[in-house]
Amino acid sequence: MTDAPIAVTGSTGAVGGRVARLLAARLGGGDPPLRLLVRDASRAPALPCAAGPADVRVAPYDDGDAARRALAGVEVLFMVSGSESLDRVSQHRTVIDAAADAGVRHLVYTSFLGAAPDAVFTLARDHHATEAHLAAAQERTGMAWTALRDGLYADFLPAMVGEDGVLRGPAGDGRVAAVAQDDVADAATAVLLAAAGPGGGAEHAGRTYDLTGPQALTLHEVAETITRVTGRPARYEPETLEEAFASRAVYGAPRWQVEAWVSTYTAMAAGQLDAVSPAVEELTGHPARTLEQVLTAGRAR
Repeated sequence: MTDAPIAVTGSTGAVGGRVARLLAARLGGGDPPLRLLVRDASRAPALPCAAGPADVRVAPYDDGDAARRALAGVEVLFMVSGSESLDRVSQHRTVIDAAADAGVRHLVYTSFLGAAPDAVFTLARDHHATEAHLAAAQERTGMAWTALRDGLYADFLPAMVGEDGVLRGPAGDGRVAAVAQDDVADAATAVLLAAAGPGGGAEHAGRTYDLTGPQALTLHEVAETITRVTGRPARYEPETLEEAFASRAVYGAPRWQVEAWVSTYTAMAAGQLDAVSPAVEELTGHPARTLEQVLTAGRAR
């Protein structure tokens, strides 16, 4: 392996935190050190590993100069997509440009299943724009990149059930092949270690991997599984578009965000979230976790 640091963004979050912990556990005394890029150093996880304690650097996504300084000497970067906002694509471009300018050799990005300019799920369009910028950065500097196109997170599905026990939305009878966050982290770690290894991750350069669960379930099946595994009563209630926007108006969220929430369901109805991919097993060597396994593990924590 190279002795240049592997950098991870989003280590205070669900996926980035998992990846940081996995890397800390895997990196030995002769391996590269781990560098964490965070917005708030006080929230960074303490992750000692055999290669030495993680090196924490402050680098918000909208601060290109800070990102360039934080990425100095880094060859491999795990870039978690930023939080939902109107300027998220601009923030992504800032980090990508900083990485390319700093000499990062391989960037691994968490994209979304079906990323395209005309994706029904509105936020998948942001991911398409980010992937396009990665391609442009590669043309400009030669920085390799890999996109992990995560499906909807299986871990998040219980949160879609309201306090009244109803999972409501305009998904019709559409299906979703939701992926476990643990599987995304396992896949990302495999790609990052390959990129830092002797071959430089050439087999992953320029690749996009669809990361999904092993089953495409209707929301009726999702609700039934939540009830059976957790004991929490849940049922699915289809909505019209008008009903979906009206039922979410109580949150007072901006229009673009409500459209994103609603389009999660309309993307299911359009058949854009039901693809089942073998990529998790191909990258990690183990089968993708089912929703039942995710819920069972969540109860045990």
